[in-house]
Amino acid sequence: MEPSPSVPSPSLFDLSGQNVLITGASRGIGAACAIALAEAGAAICLVLREPKDEAPPNLATIDAIHDLGAAAHFVHCDLDNLDSVKGVFQKALDAMGGRIDVLVNCAGIQRRSPSLDFSETDWDDVLDVNLKSVWLLSQAAGRHMVPRRHGKIINFCSLLTFQGGITVPAYAAAKGALGQLTKALSNEWSQHNVQVNGICPGYIATDMNEKLLADPARLRQISERIPAGRWGDPKDFAGPIVFLASRASQYICGELLVVDGGWMGR
Repeated sequence: MEPSPSVPSPSLFDLSGQNVLITGASRGIGAACAIALAEAGAAICLVLREPKDEAPPNLATIDAIHDLGAAAHFVHCDLDNLDSVKGVFQKALDAMGGRIDVLVNCAGIQRRSPSLDFSETDWDDVLDVNLKSVWLLSQAAGRHMVPRRHGKIINFCSLLTFQGGITVPAYAAAKGALGQLTKALSNEWSQHNVQVNGICPGYIATDMNEKLLADPARLRQISERIPAGRWGDPKDFAGPIVFLASRASQYICGELLVVDGGWMGR
């Protein structure tokens, strides 16, 4: 691993000249992260779902990045189509001029059902998107970054990397495994100057949690247990993502950074 650079501390967070590939950035946490990385100087490539005739692609994040005067590209891939996932990193490389410095795996899906009734289809869908697609993208990124001895991979894990949750067995299994995958890749690739880390969001006010937000009893139970006194906002991830994507985290390896308003401290 290269030593941490000796530069003024604000420069450690400068991402000028860096190319970032990010999934799950059309909305929510992913969109906030993509915009924050662009504000720090990076060029961004978003992975967007294949366009459907009845629904035009959501390009709001692309437009927001362009409004900053930053470079933004996108490639199409449905992360539940693993054959498509296997080719998307090369598509992104082509779009970014043959170099990707940072991979952010932020996309994820949720299925809620009591475990006695949880379907095999829902299990497979969640594991494919939340774990196997991350593995395939990370492996492709590693094959690109390790020989170059330069790169960052940031996986979005969860509080359910540590806890079991309720009525979300597939999500808990996927996120628990993703935490271990993050550490396993870090153990192999840190010596090649590729840092692999994870971010574990707490309860964040996004579309994924709309059922919890709409349930008065669960909303009260959860809110009362958050020491910070509020649910998180996607903008709360701007600082953590820039930190882990930048030279400021040069000696951070295999870490699971919890961003939860103090939930895990309880």
